[in-house]
Amino acid sequence: MIWRMIATIMILLPIIILAIIQGITEFLPISSSGHLVLAHAFLQEDGLTSELAQKRLDIAVHMGTLLAVILYFYKDFGDLVAGTFALALRRDTIKAKKTRLVIIASVPVIVCGLVLFLIDPTFFDSLEVIAWMTIIFGLALYLTDKSPERTVTIEQYSWKEALIIGVSQCFALIPGVSRSGITMTAGRFLGHSRVEAARFSLLLGMVTIGAAGLLTGLSLFEDQTLTKDFLTILGTGVAISFMTAYAAIFIMMRWLKNNSFKPFVIYRLIMGIALLVLLYSGIIPENI
Repeated sequence: MIWRMIATIMILLPIIILAIIQGITEFLPISSSGHLVLAHAFLQEDGLTSELAQKRLDIAVHMGTLLAVILYFYKDFGDLVAGTFALALRRDTIKAKKTRLVIIASVPVIVCGLVLFLIDPTFFDSLEVIAWMTIIFGLALYLTDKSPERTVTIEQYSWKEALIIGVSQCFALIPGVSRSGITMTAGRFLGHSRVEAARFSLLLGMVTIGAAGLLTGLSLFEDQTLTKDFLTILGTGVAISFMTAYAAIFIMMRWLKNNSFKPFVIYRLIMGIALLVLLYSGIIPENI
């Protein structure tokens, strides 16, 4: 009995670590994909080394973060649902406009993501790429964060602003860039307040995470090898990523009300430089 419990804990430990990493990094501007690539490489989790198993786990932890952002922004989520019906009925309402802006900003990354998925989803997955993107786009966030803030809400954004943010989101397909980071950077470049830039970024996250999960999740229904133990692993990933993501969103949104993105920039620079040192010193291999 005791040995079985220990064995279960040892199996779940890497899952817990991955779920915490995903939950914390998904909506902070520090690149969740880069952290997950590194985590998979260094953890080498037993029983989850196959590509299919890793995809399933990634889907699970992403779904946990999706549930977290929907719950935190439940009013905005309700507006998007109502706006979808309004658009279908050709009613020009505020909620319809908000939904339209989210759609405009989501189309570019969905198209680019589909193309990358069909060609090679791991095309950019190298340590050197992650390190340099972490540094470069961290500096971009620092520079744009100096822009003066305009007192406009998401509902007042123009379709051109939504499109600019949407196009910028395509860069997030490269690990290390950060989807939330690049969209917040674009928002600050346009003069949007830190809170509204983060809010719009997280609303876009609902769409991109959902679309990515749907795209890669089709394999779950095609393969019949899901065991009870593996479903437990997936459930653990969903639960932990949900809790940590909700906490991360809560803390970040409170922080941005009166503070800048500077701590996230510093973290990115430290992480990127550390990775380059490890890479160029030969301590860790380039291909991970």
